[in-house]
Amino acid sequence: MHFLDQAKIFIRSGAGGPGAVSFRREKFIEYGGPDGGNGGKGGDIIFEAVPGLNTLIDFRYTQHFKAQRGHGGAGSNRTGAGGEDLVIKVPVGTQILSEDKEQVLADFTVPGQRQVFLRGGDGGRGNASYKTSTNRAPRQHGTGWPAEEMWVWLRLKLLADCGLVGLPNAGKSTFINAVSNAKAKVGAYPFTTIRPQLGVATHKGREFVVADIPGLIEGAAEGAGIGDRFLGHIERCRVLLHLVDASGDDPVGAYEIVQGELDAYGAGLADKPQVLALNKIDAVDAKTLDKLAKKLAKLSGGEVMRLSGASGEGLPPVLDRIIEILGPAPETTAANENDEPWSPI
Repeated sequence: MHFLDQAKIFIRSGAGGPGAVSFRREKFIEYGGPDGGNGGKGGDIIFEAVPGLNTLIDFRYTQHFKAQRGHGGAGSNRTGAGGEDLVIKVPVGTQILSEDKEQVLADFTVPGQRQVFLRGGDGGRGNASYKTSTNRAPRQHGTGWPAEEMWVWLRLKLLADCGLVGLPNAGKSTFINAVSNAKAKVGAYPFTTIRPQLGVATHKGREFVVADIPGLIEGAAEGAGIGDRFLGHIERCRVLLHLVDASGDDPVGAYEIVQGELDAYGAGLADKPQVLALNKIDAVDAKTLDKLAKKLAKLSGGEVMRLSGASGEGLPPVLDRIIEILGPAPETTAANENDEPWSPI
């Protein structure tokens, strides 16, 4: 399945059905009169967050969503049928943005969250509702309220507990494969990961979701490499695991580059709790590791852990530290439906 985290779509609720103009002609009823029924209400546009989806690829091929309009009224005071609501299912973590991407209109963070986004138009009045003491045979009727329509952007921000950051070839894909059920591509060249990967890690009976994003390089905030587009997927992570390649040419410089890009991106990423770890320790001698650990500890002001995603050495202490920061597993709660429509007016 291809990964797509942005999509532009057109949505339109259903227009209300027209009211009817009708007059009854029934035997044994002394006086006739208007009996045109009201039109039916148009369908709503409803967004619903569903578990099991982690891409917006479906919206690349289907970009127009239109709810059914209401049916017209009929004689004998019969109200027209309402149009069916259109439920658009999106992955958990999806945001709905205005067409200019300047305003967040809705944010779906809980499975089952449901929101009426565009309300269908009300049905028009039939001529029976226009009858008065001075207007016994009205022929006017309502045409129904118009639909609401707009273009919106869908933006997906994957929900994960722990986000992996580091330069390309820092060993992030190897790490997520080692601790979770993910099957990320691993290669001896930069940018083997070109789209975010999710994996569920289990350690000491505690499950948490790990997100691996493409590696950052210097200037990513200005668009270098893959840029910082995918950093949005770790905005909601509660802890970041910063992996530094201990066997690289300049591990200390690599740490400073990534921290600089996190600062440049903003959104509070640089302030999130971090676990800093030297990776690929099986490829470096102990003396060199000690020197690197001291330098990084001085720069970061915290503990520097050591691990090897390939051999598994040092993984349990790192997972212990992540669980300690995450705290107890949150209780699962059902999302309450929100039937209040969002209005673009």
